[in-house]
Amino acid sequence: MEVALPGAQAFVGAEILSGPGKAANAGGVAVSGLEQSQNALRLSWSSEEVDSKLKRIMNDIHRKCVDKGREPDGTIHYVKGANIAGFIKIADTMPAYGAV
Repeated sequence: MEVALPGAQAFVGAEILSGPGKAANAGGVAVSGLEQSQNALRLSWSSEEVDSKLKRIMNDIHRKCVDKGREPDGTIHYVKGANIAGFIKIADTMPAYGAV
């Protein structure tokens, strides 16, 4: 799979596992979502509860990137995995919004 950015291509070519922006930024987005959930439900979670929820979310994201990015030779193409996992998440959500 061709990666457009030269820096990312260098990591892939050297078989260095790196976290693409969409996967790495997911933590900040997840924290915002958890905050919105607390506000909407009028809840107040402890920092330990938030950390636990965030860890579960990030572990799930990592697992999906690895699962979808596994190459036939067993190596992991994390960027490809993040792209595929992100696409699937959006595609699975579209029917709920009447887009499909």
